[in-house]
Amino acid sequence: MINSEQSAQTRFHVMAKPIGPKCNLNCDYCFYLHKEKLLSTGNNWRMSDETLEEFIRQYINEQTSREIIFSWQGGEPTLLGLDFFRKVVRLEKKYANGKQIENDLQTNGTLLNEEWCRFLKKHKFLVGLSIDGPEELHDRHRRTKGGKPTFKKVLRAVKLLHKHEVPFNALVTLNYDNAKDPLKVYRFIRDEVRPHAIQINACIEAKSFKKDAPPYFDTIKYPEIGESAARPRTPDSIVYDWSVDPEDYGNFLIEVFDEWYQNDVGKTFIYNFEYALSLWMGNPMGVGCVFAPMCGKGLAIEHDGEIYSCDHFVYPKYRLGNIKEQTLSTMAFSKDQVKFGMDKKRGVPQYCRDCEYMFACNGECPKNRIIRSPVGEPGLNYLCKGFKKYFKHIDPYMKDMVDQVRAQQSA
Repeated sequence: MINSEQSAQTRFHVMAKPIGPKCNLNCDYCFYLHKEKLLSTGNNWRMSDETLEEFIRQYINEQTSREIIFSWQGGEPTLLGLDFFRKVVRLEKKYANGKQIENDLQTNGTLLNEEWCRFLKKHKFLVGLSIDGPEELHDRHRRTKGGKPTFKKVLRAVKLLHKHEVPFNALVTLNYDNAKDPLKVYRFIRDEVRPHAIQINACIEAKSFKKDAPPYFDTIKYPEIGESAARPRTPDSIVYDWSVDPEDYGNFLIEVFDEWYQNDVGKTFIYNFEYALSLWMGNPMGVGCVFAPMCGKGLAIEHDGEIYSCDHFVYPKYRLGNIKEQTLSTMAFSKDQVKFGMDKKRGVPQYCRDCEYMFACNGECPKNRIIRSPVGEPGLNYLCKGFKKYFKHIDPYMKDMVDQVRAQQSA
């Protein structure tokens, strides 16, 4: 039973992986596909009816917020079929108890059809659609298990989502290749895909992570900043070849920002720039976990009911328990999870603490803190060079936008 003192704290988010890492694609850069070996439970990757109901019941009942947001990801969640999500909606209604229930679904889009889109529209799902740019860039890394391209299927999904007026965001994974064509990628997404919003995510995977127990920061070799970490295609690089180059990452954001600032403010919503504005306004709590000073409020549930500290840390070291054995709130506010969240702040090297843009970065995601600072401190973010270049470029624009917002003008 949660007492009144605890109830003021009971807000957290759980990313649901109801089909685990199972997917119909074999994207080169996917950090989740190898979890199929780590989390193997035979051939049964589908979340059971009992686990699904217990998750939905607990997730709604153990939070004091009047709005509850369910996030369904994978793998590829549409592999579960529509009947699974019809059951989701029924259970949400059963346990809603007057609360407002929202759903978002992240998908590669290849299995979406008319029936899926009618369902998503009827039940007001927000869709996150993975698309990496125009055909030649998208198909470079996003292919089926048989090696076939997927772009045309994704574009078909775009047309269906628009036809049925399903709100969707474009999720762009920035890798070694598409990061070199920022305006080509941005203009295609803006003009041809026309999503509700755009989110740009850096693609980074370190070679030296042990697959059964990754960082924080005990299992990795740290190169110096400016050495191989900034050149993904050298033999001694600690990251895989498709990982984005740090300076390309910064240049990509700068070029897209300039285009957006000159032509698209108020017309195109880009999460990366909205987060930056929130940080320049002194509101680090409005940016999710990546740029916030601490993390720990974004857990992950696997298909078997296992709860982990974060979907990027689904490893035995970060297992919190199972919803069949403990309540979600007990795990969300456990000592282990609090430590996990606080470690983000404690793990920032002095090089970052002395940086004028620390307020805008906060060391970014711990999973990317895989290089050393110029003075040899471990725990520096792989993207540091790119971030610094980007933040320095947008700083005067952000300050101007902050002044306008505070003067109650349109930024």
